[in-house]
Amino acid sequence: MTGHVAEEVGQCIHAFVEQQKGEVVELNVQFDHVHLLILMPPKVSLSDFVGTVKGRTAIRVFNKFRELKRRPYWGNRFWARGYCVNTVRLDEAKIRAYVQYQ
Repeated sequence: MTGHVAEEVGQCIHAFVEQQKGEVVELNVQFDHVHLLILMPPKVSLSDFVGTVKGRTAIRVFNKFRELKRRPYWGNRFWARGYCVNTVRLDEAKIRAYVQYQ
Protein backbone atom coordinates (compact mmCIF):
# COMPACT_ATOMS: atom_id res chain seq x y z
CA MET A 1 0.00 0.00 0.00
CA THR A 2 1.38 3.31 -1.00
CA GLY A 3 0.34 6.93 -1.36
CA HIS A 4 -3.25 7.84 -0.59
CA VAL A 5 -4.21 4.23 0.10
CA ALA A 6 -1.50 3.90 2.77
CA GLU A 7 -2.59 7.21 4.33
CA GLU A 8 -6.21 6.08 4.44
CA VAL A 9 -5.26 2.73 5.97
CA GLY A 10 -3.29 4.53 8.68
CA GLN A 11 -6.14 6.93 9.42
CA CYS A 12 -8.66 4.09 9.55
CA ILE A 13 -6.53 2.00 11.89
CA HIS A 14 -6.09 4.96 14.24
CA ALA A 15 -9.82 5.74 14.21
CA PHE A 16 -11.03 2.17 14.74
CA VAL A 17 -8.46 1.38 17.44
CA GLU A 18 -9.48 4.52 19.32
CA GLN A 19 -13.19 3.66 18.95
CA GLN A 20 -12.46 0.43 20.80
CA LYS A 21 -10.66 2.35 23.58
CA GLY A 22 -7.23 1.25 22.37
CA GLU A 23 -4.16 3.33 21.63
CA VAL A 24 -1.86 3.10 18.62
CA VAL A 25 1.70 3.18 19.93
CA GLU A 26 3.44 2.58 16.59
CA LEU A 27 2.12 2.03 13.08
CA ASN A 28 4.03 1.29 9.89
CA VAL A 29 2.08 0.65 6.69
CA GLN A 30 4.21 -1.34 4.23
CA PHE A 31 3.60 -2.17 0.58
CA ASP A 32 1.97 -5.52 1.37
CA HIS A 33 1.47 -5.61 5.16
CA VAL A 34 1.11 -3.49 8.30
CA HIS A 35 3.13 -3.49 11.52
CA LEU A 36 1.11 -2.24 14.47
CA LEU A 37 1.90 -1.87 18.16
CA ILE A 38 -1.15 -1.04 20.26
CA LEU A 39 -2.33 -0.83 23.82
CA MET A 40 -5.76 -2.38 24.18
CA PRO A 41 -8.13 -2.80 27.09
CA PRO A 42 -7.60 -6.14 28.88
CA LYS A 43 -11.29 -7.02 28.83
CA VAL A 44 -11.61 -6.75 25.05
CA SER A 45 -11.44 -9.93 23.00
CA LEU A 46 -8.32 -9.86 20.85
CA SER A 47 -9.99 -11.59 17.90
CA ASP A 48 -12.94 -9.16 18.03
CA PHE A 49 -10.56 -6.21 18.28
CA VAL A 50 -8.48 -7.28 15.26
CA GLY A 51 -11.57 -8.34 13.29
CA THR A 52 -13.18 -4.96 13.80
CA VAL A 53 -10.07 -3.00 12.83
CA LYS A 54 -9.36 -5.12 9.76
CA GLY A 55 -12.99 -5.41 8.64
CA ARG A 56 -13.98 -1.79 9.03
CA THR A 57 -10.71 -0.58 7.49
CA ALA A 58 -11.24 -2.81 4.45
CA ILE A 59 -14.81 -1.58 3.94
CA ARG A 60 -13.77 2.06 4.19
CA VAL A 61 -10.75 1.70 1.91
CA PHE A 62 -12.69 -0.26 -0.73
CA ASN A 63 -15.45 2.36 -0.68
CA LYS A 64 -12.99 5.20 -1.11
CA PHE A 65 -10.72 3.46 -3.66
CA ARG A 66 -13.09 1.37 -5.75
CA GLU A 67 -10.36 0.45 -8.24
CA LEU A 68 -8.79 -1.76 -5.56
CA LYS A 69 -11.68 -4.22 -5.92
CA ARG A 70 -10.37 -5.08 -9.39
CA ARG A 71 -6.95 -6.11 -8.08
CA PRO A 72 -6.43 -9.75 -7.10
CA TYR A 73 -5.29 -9.44 -3.50
CA TRP A 74 -5.77 -12.39 -1.16
CA GLY A 75 -8.79 -13.97 -2.84
CA ASN A 76 -10.18 -10.50 -3.65
CA ARG A 77 -9.92 -9.47 0.01
CA PHE A 78 -8.04 -6.46 1.31
CA TRP A 79 -6.41 -8.25 4.25
CA ALA A 80 -4.95 -11.74 4.51
CA ARG A 81 -7.01 -14.02 6.75
CA GLY A 82 -4.57 -14.30 9.62
CA TYR A 83 -2.59 -12.03 11.87
CA CYS A 84 0.31 -12.37 14.26
CA VAL A 85 -0.03 -11.24 17.88
CA ASN A 86 2.51 -11.08 20.64
CA THR A 87 2.34 -9.53 24.08
CA VAL A 88 4.92 -6.92 25.00
CA ARG A 89 6.64 -6.64 28.33
CA LEU A 90 10.30 -5.79 28.80
CA ASP A 91 11.13 -5.57 25.09
CA GLU A 92 8.69 -2.77 24.22
CA ALA A 93 11.46 -0.39 23.11
CA LYS A 94 12.90 -3.01 20.75
CA ILE A 95 9.50 -3.78 19.29
CA ARG A 96 8.71 -0.08 18.84
CA ALA A 97 11.98 0.37 16.98
CA TYR A 98 11.25 -2.67 14.83
CA VAL A 99 7.83 -1.34 13.85
CA GLN A 100 9.16 2.17 13.18
CA TYR A 101 12.07 1.17 10.98
CA GLN A 102 10.67 -1.63 8.87
